[in-house]
Amino acid sequence: MLTDLKTLDVRGKLSFDESMTSYNTWGVGGRAQCVFRPADVDDLQSFLKQYNAEQPVYWMGLGSNILIPDEGLSGVVVISHPGLQGISYKDDGSVYVEAGVACSKLARGSVKHDLQGLEFMAGIPGTVGGALAMNAGAFGGSTWEHVRSLKMITRSGELEQRQVDEFKVSYRTVETAADEWFVAAEFKLSRIEVNEEAVSIRELLAKRNHSQPIGEKNCGSVFKNPPGLFAAEMIQQCGLKGLKVGGAEISPKHANFIINTGSASATDITELMAKIISTVKKQYGVELQPEVRTLGDVK
Repeated sequence: MLTDLKTLDVRGKLSFDESMTSYNTWGVGGRAQCVFRPADVDDLQSFLKQYNAEQPVYWMGLGSNILIPDEGLSGVVVISHPGLQGISYKDDGSVYVEAGVACSKLARGSVKHDLQGLEFMAGIPGTVGGALAMNAGAFGGSTWEHVRSLKMITRSGELEQRQVDEFKVSYRTVETAADEWFVAAEFKLSRIEVNEEAVSIRELLAKRNHSQPIGEKNCGSVFKNPPGLFAAEMIQQCGLKGLKVGGAEISPKHANFIINTGSASATDITELMAKIISTVKKQYGVELQPEVRTLGDVK
């Protein structure tokens, strides 16, 4: 029973019947029955070991790449940020980082430690946990290119060490066991040599800001790029830029972004996504696949 959660012995914050609009970058969605923000990995373990209900458990970080239904979510939503913030740099160029660390923080920290390979993460508006779950990428780089090992947590609160070859990884997709989540990872990076020019994070962010609707409510890229094609280009060629459904609009700046103009609902966004999929399929014969993850059931 969810009511029993109020009696659990945890150090993090438990809240009930909470609006999820402030927890996701689209700013949409209903209320969650329970939100848990663990203080650290030990606290998360303790929570899961005490909570053995059959209710769903959802995992979120900074709330990008997520669509939450207007009807809300039953069960528990675990927010990894900012509790799971462990990060350490080793002399051999490896980096241990927990799931709640922002991708931008990892990117900048790695460069400060004279390590290269994760600069692209400066352009990903989410956490390391989310980047691992979807093999996030930007500017030609992708997360799993640099992963050496993983630490997972199960529904029962057990920590499990995993190797890269235990996962099936592809473009924007990572297959994991049911009821098992990324809690930390070790990345292997290379040293920036004295005579070697490092990739400029400032230049990458300038490029992103020029082409994407930064500062407007969006989830990041909505659709995966089909093999050999670009979703944004296909959507644009269909003349869909600026198309609106309710308060949701295809960004006039980047066609693979849907923005909340201020009053959008999850239903508006879902209907607009469906219009994009049907229009592109009619013109190109290609069915776009969502990159955004939907939690629960969106009507």
